[in-house]
Amino acid sequence: MKTQTFSKGLLTEVLDGSTRAIARLISCVETNNADYSEILANIYHKAGQAHVVGITGVPGSGKSTLLRSLVQTIRGGRRTVGVIAIDPSSPFSGGAILGDRIRMLQVSEDPGVFIRSMATRGALGGLARATLDVVDILDAAGFDVIIIETVGVGQDEVDVVQAAHSTVVVSAPGLGDDIQAIKAGILEIADIHVVNKSDRPDANKTITDLTQMLATNLAGSSENNWTTPILPVSASNDHGVADLLKALEEHRAFLQSSGEIVGRRRRIAMYRILKTVRGFMQESMAMSQNAIMQDLLDRVLAREIGPRDAALQILASVNENNLK
Repeated sequence: MKTQTFSKGLLTEVLDGSTRAIARLISCVETNNADYSEILANIYHKAGQAHVVGITGVPGSGKSTLLRSLVQTIRGGRRTVGVIAIDPSSPFSGGAILGDRIRMLQVSEDPGVFIRSMATRGALGGLARATLDVVDILDAAGFDVIIIETVGVGQDEVDVVQAAHSTVVVSAPGLGDDIQAIKAGILEIADIHVVNKSDRPDANKTITDLTQMLATNLAGSSENNWTTPILPVSASNDHGVADLLKALEEHRAFLQSSGEIVGRRRRIAMYRILKTVRGFMQESMAMSQNAIMQDLLDRVLAREIGPRDAALQILASVNENNLK
């Protein structure tokens, strides 16, 4: 009863936009506390109004600097911004290990901005497990724009497209092989391309290469005739950031007018359901596998059974436990 009363009070404070309550609820969500499942369900019912933007790109492309400048530009229009900055995890503590959030200090004191760093804690896809629950919390709390910044981009780090309405991919001159970028799936997830550090002499080559790749349909073909823009930006001096914000607003308007927003929301919902199912399965396996894992390891090492058969036995054990 005490927990229910506390949860109802916390929900009210979150919906009123209390940053202290928002931070407290996010902390509870990150620890996967089942006591807060009901409050999260209520939060979900209240959410759905914010524009969710994903920002990703190769390390060294200046994502954090761009994020700081973009937040300031959005705030210039008096809209509120929630930022979820996904950091890689320490393999030992599970905590976030990046230190470059210092760039965000210029906006962190703004009452219209809420910033939260989240550790991936080993999650694949570049997103922390609780990322979309936190999106719901910030959305229900009334933030107009919610930005998810991921740890980087690569074959296993494109989940941001499953979580955002609009995806921005950031590149910069001289950061590696363009063909490898295609293989990593960078181009095809972008609604908007940003070439940061465009004041560098070789920026035009990067822009030309991206333009040619998109034009030849090697990657990045757009849905429903949306033309993916390639924007030169120099975030360190705020050059081109207003153009990026304009492109984001145009993309949101396009999603609404074309009806594509319905498909995007459906895709996000499917991603969330499947990710939650995987999470439940991992938790069930973690609880049951200790009792049988050592025996299965011995049998696999003795080559009595293969890893696939061992995995199937673990799944069968999980299903049996769930039916009890």
